[in-house]
Amino acid sequence: MRERDVLIQFRLNRKEADRFNRLVGRSGLTRAAYLRQLVNGLIPNDRPPPDYFAMMRELHSIGNNLNQLARYAHATGIVDASRYDRNIDKLDEVIKRITEAVILPRLRE
Repeated sequence: MRERDVLIQFRLNRKEADRFNRLVGRSGLTRAAYLRQLVNGLIPNDRPPPDYFAMMRELHSIGNNLNQLARYAHATGIVDASRYDRNIDKLDEVIKRITEAVILPRLRE
């Protein structure tokens, strides 16, 4: 037996339907999934930009590098300042790209 066995139908005017379809499209969800989130008190987020996951992998890599530097510094008492600075510069660049890709477009809306 289906978990969701209650069918609900409703009508929208053209303007409402256009807005609904635009919001659903931005979320990357199906119409049904979008409405279920609303019914459950959640406001669906926009789907992240295509390069979001690549940027997150890059952040993860930088974090790992910084952890390795910290472990080495604690174990030896020596800090590889140039390697640390390179990773911090990379981190700043990735944060800037994420801000431009994810946050700024939402502020412009």
